[in-house]
Amino acid sequence: MAHPTRSPATDPWPWPVHVDQIPETGLQVAVETTEAQRAALAVMAGLRDVTRAAAAFELSHAGSGKVHVTGRVTARVGQTCVVTLDPVDSDINEPVDLMFAPEEDIPRLSSTVDNEIESEDVPDSPEPITNGVIDLGRVATDVLFLGIDPYPRKPDAVFEQPVAAADPEDHPFAALKALKNGQKPSDTD
Repeated sequence: MAHPTRSPATDPWPWPVHVDQIPETGLQVAVETTEAQRAALAVMAGLRDVTRAAAAFELSHAGSGKVHVTGRVTARVGQTCVVTLDPVDSDINEPVDLMFAPEEDIPRLSSTVDNEIESEDVPDSPEPITNGVIDLGRVATDVLFLGIDPYPRKPDAVFEQPVAAADPEDHPFAALKALKNGQKPSDTD
């Protein structure tokens, strides 16, 4: 998953975890966003509002400095129906299953993945562990944003094409009809 460029000052949901503080037995963490974080997430994603956003993760060592992160991101976001323009609330419930590796190992591991045949058995390229830290807030934010419905609709909303009365003289063969009747095509206007 590619991460958009964000600075720590603009990252709405910072949640750093130092890899060296993850016990050998693993680590379970969960966090609920604050009101200010939800407001910042809404602005960043162009949403009406974010009324709830939370994440729970399990981190476990996967050998060679890698960390396996699994979990779930849940949220309730306010959007606008693309058909009626009425407010719509959408629930997001997205699973997370990512591998993190030291930054210096990413090029080697990514080329290994790129050389494999595309299938469900081949893992995605690992995400970087930057300066010994995994930013779970960035993971949660990206997963939340990817879970947003780009075309939200109210359950009963139906788009109906506007019906316009057709002008009987406005059709592709109007010019031919005019020629047949001895008029110039421009005379029909």
